[in-house]
Amino acid sequence: MKILYVITCADRGGAQVALLDLVSNLPAGYEAVVAAGEDGFLQQGCDRGGIPFRRIRGLVRRIDPINDILALMRLVSLIHRERPDLVHSHTSKAGLLARIAAWITGTPSVFTVHTWSFDDGVRRLLRWIAVPLEKFAALFGGPIITVSDANTRKGLRWSIASKDRMVRIWLGLPDLKLPAKSKKRSQVTMIMVARFVEQKDHELLLRALAGVSGNWALQLVGNGPTLDKTQALATELNLNERIQFLGERSDVPELLAQADIYILASKWEGLPVSILEAMRASLPVIANDVGGISEMVKDEVTGFLASAGNPDHLRLRIQMLIDSPQIRINMGRAARRNFEENFQIDVSVRKTVSVYDAAHAGGQIPIPVVEL
Repeated sequence: MKILYVITCADRGGAQVALLDLVSNLPAGYEAVVAAGEDGFLQQGCDRGGIPFRRIRGLVRRIDPINDILALMRLVSLIHRERPDLVHSHTSKAGLLARIAAWITGTPSVFTVHTWSFDDGVRRLLRWIAVPLEKFAALFGGPIITVSDANTRKGLRWSIASKDRMVRIWLGLPDLKLPAKSKKRSQVTMIMVARFVEQKDHELLLRALAGVSGNWALQLVGNGPTLDKTQALATELNLNERIQFLGERSDVPELLAQADIYILASKWEGLPVSILEAMRASLPVIANDVGGISEMVKDEVTGFLASAGNPDHLRLRIQMLIDSPQIRINMGRAARRNFEENFQIDVSVRKTVSVYDAAHAGGQIPIPVVEL
């Protein structure tokens, strides 16, 4: 079966990492072609893996009627050229245009929701637009895969599609042999891997850290529009000597392997790949309890869940792990076990492929949905 994967952006993000892992681990008999609106991390990963990559000019994240129509036409043309058996789209804009293009060409399609375009942190005006657009897009496609139970419930609550068309499949990652952590370290290293955007709430994290004592340092990996603002806040809070802004990195697994604590201070999420990467590296995780994060982080077992928007609560959780080396070790081991048992790539690929087979045959999704 030949599958055309469509996504809007190609920079390093959770959806792009998950898509690259999926197409790199398809079983025999399944062929992938990846299309995106730009070059970048995803295109480079496809090139390394020998996976055909196609750039769709005009496929952009923002609403842009002229570019959107042009991108739709180019997607229709691409489907005619590639003749895939199925189209699998990721992220909202690509999900809308790719499903319409697949419908025009008579090609079955599947859509994966990483986060809904109307999620909690989205401005109210955009939500009023996003919900009808998601319902409209769903009319043109087949099964909708969500990456968390929380996302499935939200989609059903807003009546995006019927219950028999929505299915939750947790993301999975391939396991890696990571370098051993450096010994004899007195400083506790924390790390957060995330784009600098409002969703990820770097400001909340820095305000929480301003009151944390002890010998600690924070590494921030990523780029984005709020980077300058975050750097200015670090200066204002006198945190410059403790925080490293590392930019985009190709060695994220190695950075995680050398850290002691993973933190994610998001305002909203689906199922963050960065937390899976941290669990794979045996790191305890401190994360805001939003979206599907509680399906990954077992509070007080593999890490701590904090209240979104509450720097005091986040600060207490961080201080506890900085002060307690043995708790860090125990939670890190438990996080690693959780990854091994629930988030391996072979499980998510097997379930995803079963959805492909059902969509292509026009049958029922073979995996039960979560109940409201």
